[in-house]
Amino acid sequence: MNNVKNSSIAVVGAGIAGVTTAFHLARRGARVTLVDDGGFGQATAASAGIIAPWVSSSEGGFYEAYAAGGNYYPEFLSQLEALGIPELGYRRSGALMVSADAAEVDAVEERIAGRVRDAGPVAGTLQRVDGARARELFPALAPGLSGLFVSGGGRVDGRVLRDAALSGAIAFGARHVVDSVIGLDRSGAGWRIRTTTADLDVDAVVVAAGARVTDLLGRLDLRVGVSPQRGQIVHLELRGVNTSPWPTLHPFADHYMTPFDGGRIAVGATRETGSGFDARVTAAGQLSVLRNAVEIAPGLADATVLETRVGIRPMADGQLPLVGRVPGTDGLWLVAGYGAGGLTMGPLLGDAVARDVLGEAAPELAAFTVAVERRSRGGEA
Repeated sequence: MNNVKNSSIAVVGAGIAGVTTAFHLARRGARVTLVDDGGFGQATAASAGIIAPWVSSSEGGFYEAYAAGGNYYPEFLSQLEALGIPELGYRRSGALMVSADAAEVDAVEERIAGRVRDAGPVAGTLQRVDGARARELFPALAPGLSGLFVSGGGRVDGRVLRDAALSGAIAFGARHVVDSVIGLDRSGAGWRIRTTTADLDVDAVVVAAGARVTDLLGRLDLRVGVSPQRGQIVHLELRGVNTSPWPTLHPFADHYMTPFDGGRIAVGATRETGSGFDARVTAAGQLSVLRNAVEIAPGLADATVLETRVGIRPMADGQLPLVGRVPGTDGLWLVAGYGAGGLTMGPLLGDAVARDVLGEAAPELAAFTVAVERRSRGGEA
């Protein structure tokens, strides 16, 4: 699509993957319509919002994409700030990894140090912290925990950033349609999006509908390797406590804590593979999250339970998300399978997909593939 001004593109899905793709398309002059039903279970809306890829346990190609997303964040935020959007929901307050086992900290320190060096100023500095310093940074911590502090770690309210990116897209002329997509069909040289209230004819479609991409592409007899995974995150409140400067907390286990302003701390999260699209809060999920939180940070025991948010993560079957052009299908792109990394990777890869759709160079996509299985109309592969 070389004639940007005359290109009409539909983006299906208004989580972070969809809104950032729409934003980057619109700022390049494309005519964009963002379609989303605003339903429950969106992973972005429930996310803990940690932007600190350098402390993650991920490796290989996923880590490279994760780190690149973190490195791109200042540029993305500056693009939104330039539009005068007042609130982005982002704070750079550091990331604190902790353990009761000093040998465990030793085992990862060199790896984290290399990552911080490679990232440069965006990651800040790495410090080894003893128990006293760890509790200064995160006062609710249990005694006896030491660890590593990465000063450039950040956190973002996924709902606020999503809405900011949507506002940015609209400022550049994008249209936002709140409706359910009931059909996706080829129409001449382009595509027709059928919703419950109208049809939309466009030149190209970007499907960025989270774990529900399987439903949408299934209507084209295409199957992709993305599965839903439920994540339950409990939001607590420490009344009268200024938690704004507290860092995100990363025990050497599969859970975390994200302090926000006003005494709010998000703790989580469950990783319930095989959950389907069931966005309920469960007793077992709530129990496991709270038990983990209070064990590592007993200072949270008297916190008020405000709410539990549930997001359905889109998990790719392979290591990497599925990002790019759908092979053998003209005018169709897929952005899916970010798992728990969408808020970090979404802005950078949204920009890359936007460039690819408009015929510009997008070297960031070289590492990704979009493998699809085509099924016959009779349902057989």
